[in-house]
Amino acid sequence: MAIPDLTAHAMAAKYAVLVDVGYLYAAAGEVLLSAKERKEYRVSADELIQALQKHALERIPGELLRVYWYDAARDRVPTVDQRVIAQLPWVKVRLGNLNARGQQKGVDAQIRSDLEALARHHAVSDTVLIAGDEDMVPAVEAAQAYGVRLHLWGVEPPFGTNQAERLVWEADTVEILGAEFLRPFFHRAPQPVAPPANVAPSPAQVFAGRTAKPIAKSPTGQITKLGPSRHHVEEIGEHVAQKWILTRGRDNIRDLLPGPILPTVIDTELLIDAEKELGHSLRPYPEARIWLRDGFWARVYREFDLGVGISSK
Repeated sequence: MAIPDLTAHAMAAKYAVLVDVGYLYAAAGEVLLSAKERKEYRVSADELIQALQKHALERIPGELLRVYWYDAARDRVPTVDQRVIAQLPWVKVRLGNLNARGQQKGVDAQIRSDLEALARHHAVSDTVLIAGDEDMVPAVEAAQAYGVRLHLWGVEPPFGTNQAERLVWEADTVEILGAEFLRPFFHRAPQPVAPPANVAPSPAQVFAGRTAKPIAKSPTGQITKLGPSRHHVEEIGEHVAQKWILTRGRDNIRDLLPGPILPTVIDTELLIDAEKELGHSLRPYPEARIWLRDGFWARVYREFDLGVGISSK
């Protein structure tokens, strides 16, 4: 009788990490900052995901298939943070809808569907589930029926429990992520700072520290125009910002504040949109990219009636 090659089987084993972001953020915000709403804190999500990947690597046999990141957004239009997370390797962002009351819709259904599908297709031998809702129980039972081991991770509660008892019962293993593990990734959001009356600086003053390259001169001493005009580029920047506000919504644009630095992903998208509007490349003209950002922030600042720092109407 042939002896099965258990070593080869172990090498082929894979696992997935499924994260209910609503549960993870709310539970961590409560235990770390006594926060009730997500707008009260900021999360270094990319670093948190890396820490979760490392934590799983040390505990779960096999190779990571991917991290599934379940969150919600208004009309399923991703926020700035969600767009950045979606760029991370081995991470799949799944979005439910965020209704007018701030309630997530469709997230639990996506988690259940993926958990069952991964098990049914034998894509994984183990799954880490970071969640707390009892609605997950049927999917956990189904995955286990296909032979998948379910490792339930939760967030340390300030008191009592923040996970359904039945969900804890059904898991193969249970682990609590302590406050000290999560603390480096959660920070209280800066408090709004109203600009002093009648002295709000213009976007040009905000960017006063930046200097454009001098205009080149021809061999005859005449000034040679390089690239598009500053006024036109700033108009394009304002136009792109207006489209952002209309399509992404005020709440998502607020994630960019207080500026003036844009996340790399967003800065690149701004450049691409501007080049489409202009019909040619801005990449040979670094000073034009500064003007583009000036125009973008000018429109955003007007929309939110901002001077320096974060403010709100």
